[in-house]
Amino acid sequence: MAYFLGRDVSVTIAAGDDVGVSSSIVDLDDTREATFATKTNAGLTVSDLTGVDLGIGVTDEDITYMGSRTVLKAEIKKETTVSLTRKKKDNTWDVVFNGGARWGAYNNNLHANLAGEPDLTVPLPATQTGVGYFGYQLKITLSSGVEVFTIPHCQITAHTVTLNADGTTEETMEFISQEDPTIAST
Repeated sequence: MAYFLGRDVSVTIAAGDDVGVSSSIVDLDDTREATFATKTNAGLTVSDLTGVDLGIGVTDEDITYMGSRTVLKAEIKKETTVSLTRKKKDNTWDVVFNGGARWGAYNNNLHANLAGEPDLTVPLPATQTGVGYFGYQLKITLSSGVEVFTIPHCQITAHTVTLNADGTTEETMEFISQEDPTIAST
């Protein structure tokens, strides 16, 4: 697990595999809209970022065979978790989390409602193969601008808001992905 201060990194949120929303606005219904992610490769930069918590883990299962003294450790899944904390300035993250955009968006429509799993039967653009538009793509760029840590196909798993007597407010959004992240230079 690694923790970065907001001034040490830059985080951008893009839609799925560089496709998904036709503009920077995710239309949650007729009245609520949120500028949250873009379909471009660059993504939408998270402003007023105070902290980034990056966790990488693997779930193993121990398998023992009868008559054998050795235990097999089988890797079940990999998991990358990113928690973004920022100063609360609007209700965009509230609308995205509570409005059903936890799994991403496709052409400004939500993948699913709060009651169930995403509907991945939406036809893909002619230039795409597979389910490339699912979720969000996070890019964490170190302040030196040399390394970029990219996590594809993230889903939003949690959103919290902290309040205190002084009125200073922060909010945290947690993303999770079971896809392999990539580390590359810019």
